[in-house]
Amino acid sequence: MARKNVIIIGAAGRDFHNFNTCFRDNEDYRVKAFTAAQIPDIDGRKYPPGLAGSLYPEGIPIYAEEKLTGLIRDMDIDDCIFSYSDVPYSRVMAVSAVVNSACANFVLLGGKETMLKSSKPVIAVGAVRTGSGKSQTSRRIIEILMEHGLKVVAVRHPMPYGDLVAQKVQRFATLKDLEKHKCTVEEMEEYEPHVVRGNVIYAGVDYEAILREAEKDPDGCDIIVWDGGNNDFPFYKPDLMVTVVDPHRPGHELKYYPGEVTLRMADVVVINKIDSADSGGIQTVRQNIELVNPGAVVIDAASPIQVEDQKVIRGKRVLVIEDGPTLTHGEMKIGAGVVAARKFGAAELVDPRPFTVGKMASTFETYPEIGVLLPAMGYDNEQLKDLETTINNTDCDSVVIGTPIDLTRIIQINKPSTRVFYDLQEIGHPDFKDILGDFLEKHQLG
Repeated sequence: MARKNVIIIGAAGRDFHNFNTCFRDNEDYRVKAFTAAQIPDIDGRKYPPGLAGSLYPEGIPIYAEEKLTGLIRDMDIDDCIFSYSDVPYSRVMAVSAVVNSACANFVLLGGKETMLKSSKPVIAVGAVRTGSGKSQTSRRIIEILMEHGLKVVAVRHPMPYGDLVAQKVQRFATLKDLEKHKCTVEEMEEYEPHVVRGNVIYAGVDYEAILREAEKDPDGCDIIVWDGGNNDFPFYKPDLMVTVVDPHRPGHELKYYPGEVTLRMADVVVINKIDSADSGGIQTVRQNIELVNPGAVVIDAASPIQVEDQKVIRGKRVLVIEDGPTLTHGEMKIGAGVVAARKFGAAELVDPRPFTVGKMASTFETYPEIGVLLPAMGYDNEQLKDLETTINNTDCDSVVIGTPIDLTRIIQINKPSTRVFYDLQEIGHPDFKDILGDFLEKHQLG
């Protein structure tokens, strides 16, 4: 039987994983191309032979998603595999219409074919949208596990934007490892909070190889925490699935792919940001949890804000910098930096758009809904330099840094600045100590 021709539609993450698990050594299919969206400067590259396997000695080309219709026609494509996350259902079905109108099949892969089984217990943390508070939830879980004397290894959803072969398996245990692996700002935002707290985190491209390395980590591994990205469902089969919902964006938990998948999968649902959301939003997400997953345990939680220096904010005209993906495809209008600016009495949020240069100006052209906030974009040195120049160009008194990394460690800011910190704080019971106590007893750990 002739091999089916396939295009994998992605964004340099789930797409590579779907290829590795379902297609790399599968002689029934011929993957002709990847297409890329969301990530800048990824199209025009190749998924390299060193990762693609023996069936693809030349590697696999990556094209911009805008070329999809022509690629389907020119490559005689049978199946298009949709493989990226944090997109509204209208967007998913718009891509489906493009694919079907070109006479190809539109395919969504599920966990049966894509979730890998670990020899260690796995706790997976996901969210219904980017920026819901998944990262602080992962950190809270890890802190409790470490208090039990367990060796915890985190594995992060992929963000491989550089040399893909070199990024096959990455291990981060110190801040120097961030430099060693030439991390982007987005990668640092996810890895740095883990390593400064003393736990090891893995990431990369080949998540089967990553899992096997994590299981035998040189510092020991009793349990694996999957720290999910965007609103994707896990690459590893979880023994406990935790999903975070965001009452600042009520209803999104049922309108975005695959966020609703993570909600329906959840054993535990965290309603985060109860301290800053309005009661109507909280009630909406609570009703939607009950609608699609009534058996889930619900934890109410807050993400209280702290800053290094309140005087940098009070009465000042401030530039607020937020986590990049939260503002771009996460579509958030209020991040930790904005909450801190309002809480500690900023006189004004300064609009950075008149002062943007280079790739930062292009970011606002692509995502005009960002508004008066500045995303911490740094996918390459040029973009990082443009971020630095934009900050220093901006006519403001001071800078509020809402991204979870020490931005002053990698760029020079010539104005007073202060960092914002936030951690998960459960309200009442059940809390994570209750949940994890039961989990550890079940798995005879700690």
